[in-house]
Amino acid sequence: MSEASQHAQLSDAAPGDEEEYDVAANVRSYVVGLALATLLTVASFWVLHTKLIWAPGIGVALAVLAVAQMGVHLVFFLHITTGPDNTNNVLALAFGILIVSLVVIGSLWIMANLNHHHMPMNEMMNQLVPLLPGQQRRS
Repeated sequence: MSEASQHAQLSDAAPGDEEEYDVAANVRSYVVGLALATLLTVASFWVLHTKLIWAPGIGVALAVLAVAQMGVHLVFFLHITTGPDNTNNVLALAFGILIVSLVVIGSLWIMANLNHHHMPMNEMMNQLVPLLPGQQRRS
């Protein structure tokens, strides 16, 4: 069998179908991921309880650590990389992020503009509460 045909057979294999499966490298990858995830979790609790970070900056620090935590999970546990065999996974992840972002931004926009389109509470209560005989409406 020629070298070109062997390369064609190997390139047609599905991810995970490689003949040489390195268990030690996979275990090492999971252990590194676990260590990084644990470190980021501990750092999040430290940021929350320390006085070294300016109080309004705590939310930003936690957001940065959360994004880093998601990156660790994607790379070390879900094995999503930018390699040629992971193109569909990266596109599916990007589409999922787009949909979640649209839902969150749309919900925030609706909640922020909700009061603008409603009547004030005292007017609504005056319309909903029936008057007893001899009672006058307050304005």
